[in-house]
Amino acid sequence: MIRDLAHVCFVVRDLEASHEFYVKKLGLCAAFDFVNDKGERFGMYVKVGPRSFIEMFKGDVDAKAPKQSFQHICLEVEDFHQTVAAIRKAGVAVDNVNMGGDNSWQGWLADPDGNVIELHGYTPKSMQTPFLDE
Repeated sequence: MIRDLAHVCFVVRDLEASHEFYVKKLGLCAAFDFVNDKGERFGMYVKVGPRSFIEMFKGDVDAKAPKQSFQHICLEVEDFHQTVAAIRKAGVAVDNVNMGGDNSWQGWLADPDGNVIELHGYTPKSMQTPFLDE
């Protein structure tokens, strides 16, 4: 059966800009690169949680291409307000910070390719709390 979310995958215009955003600005850990026979990096993995990653491959991001049903990824953070402050200090806009309908803190940002990211901070009253450590 399904154990956990393994990864989400994005096509990105610029691997270096994505590395700068996800690793340097958001503070995630670079896991490994995909390198072709010529020694050129064409993709990378970034570690999000104990068993979760973001996978990225360099490619064309065409605004005219058919859209998928993907809306956003959501990253759980430990100290919501401290994390938002640190990301803003790194030069990333975090908007619409509020308490969501599930009683969890949320804030919204986008990566260099426009992929939407929700920051999510659980509270003791979060609807997800009973399911977190199953």
